Amino acid sequence: MTTPPQDQNPNAPVPVEPTAPQQPYPPHQGAPFQGVPVPPPAPAKRFSKKLLRIGVFIVVAIAIAGGKWYFSQSDAETTSVGSCMHNDGTDTNPDLNEVDCTSSDAQYKVVQKFDNTSDANKCEAVTEATISYYQQGSSHDVVLCLKEV
Repeated sequence: MTTPPQDQNPNAPVPVEPTAPQQPYPPHQGAPFQGVPVPPPAPAKRFSKKLLRIGVFIVVAIAIAGGKWYFSQSDAETTSVGSCMHNDGTDTNPDLNEVDCTSSDAQYKVVQKFDNTSDANKCEAVTEATISYYQQGSSHDVVLCLKEV
């Protein structure tokens, strides 16, 4: 602590030299400061999420449509002459499915196939055929002329 001069009151306040009022922020170079600074714009994205979603939707829709088409094809529509079939249904409501000809499940062999027709009488002209099978498919009608194996 400093001692006051002898001719002055020790309890008197010490005179303070006047100073300039202090600024709340340091001076800004350039333009005057006006509010919160704006962040720089985000860099442009190459692919937007919306375009990606649309692309994924299109791919999924095509896959579903292709799957429906493929699985709606019956074995009668996709089979060929020389293939073997097995009846998973009954004689009155047959459900023919293609099987390997060496399999014990093979019941019939396709000896003739007629596409885009519903005339099962065509098999009468096929000498090897013992059974005719008509199926109305999703894309076209098929008549198979079968022989028992």
